[in-house]
Formats: sequence, C-alpha cells, structure tokens
Amino acid sequence: MMKARSVGIGMDYSPTSKSALNWAINNLIDEGDQIVVVHVVSPKADPTNKQLFEDTGSPLIPLEEFREINVSKHYGLTPHPEVLDMLDTVSRTKRVKVVAKVYWGDPREKLIDAVEQLKLDSLVVGSRGLGVLKRVLLGSVSNYVVDNAPCPVTVVKGASPSKT
Repeated sequence: MMKARSVGIGMDYSPTSKSALNWAINNLIDEGDQIVVVHVVSPKADPTNKQLFEDTGSPLIPLEEFREINVSKHYGLTPHPEVLDMLDTVSRTKRVKVVAKVYWGDPREKLIDAVEQLKLDSLVVGSRGLGVLKRVLLGSVSNYVVDNAPCPVTVVKGASPSKT
C-alpha cells in the first residue's frame, strides 16, 4: 500500500485554478491522500487576524470549518460554492482529507513557502496563459513555482478563449 500523499492546490477561484483542482481530483488524488488548498491573499487585504499569521500563514483549516462563511471571511476569502462542492465530493468519494491554508503576500513566494512548510509531496497550479511579452513584464507565478519548488509541480492550462 502506498503512503498517503499531501497534494497542494494553488487556489484563487479563477477558472484556471478550478481547472487545476479538477485535474488533480481526476488524475492525481488517490484514496487517503490529503489536499491542501493554498490561498494567497493580497498583502493589501486586511482581515482581522492577518497580523497574527502574516509570516507563517493561517493554521490549517479543515474543510468543514472553511465552509462556514464567518471563518472564510475571517481570513479575507469568499470561497466559490463550485470549489467547495468539488472538495466535498472528493472528500467523501476518495476518503481524502481536505484542509485550507491562507497566506498573505506575493503568490510566487508564498506558494514556495507552503511547499516547504507543509512538506507537500506535489503542487498543482493553474496557468493564466499569458503571452510571452506579458509573462516577461508581469512575471509568471507558475513559471516561478516550477523553477523554485522542491517538489514536483503540475501546471494546468486553462481553456483557450474561443475565437469568434
């Protein structure tokens, strides 16, 4: 029997991060694994307990608690019902433990912090599909994470915009 793994999912509730979660559920997650939904909130956000957890991120928040609107707002988040439903389903069907962790700051740095602090076995992130020029000017979170994470990283591309 394989050892249960801890798989991080970078989540900002964008279509590409939802695609990353969906891909991980269908292609990577096995029974008994743990999913850590990693949220990185803008450092400008000012939830009540940000100062307490600014350096280390929030404590791990079990899915049952994270579903509660007061808990989510406490960390400056508004979870998407579709994402919560996906997590509930995989939790039940594959007996997966689901927790959330919130960081404040630059997503590139904080996703690497999450991998190191939580000793994640792998990380799955979405890609916005920036063109070469925008990627150079703005920087790509997924490129940075792939280059710097001490674990395997899967980048899931979002759906191509339809041409009409």
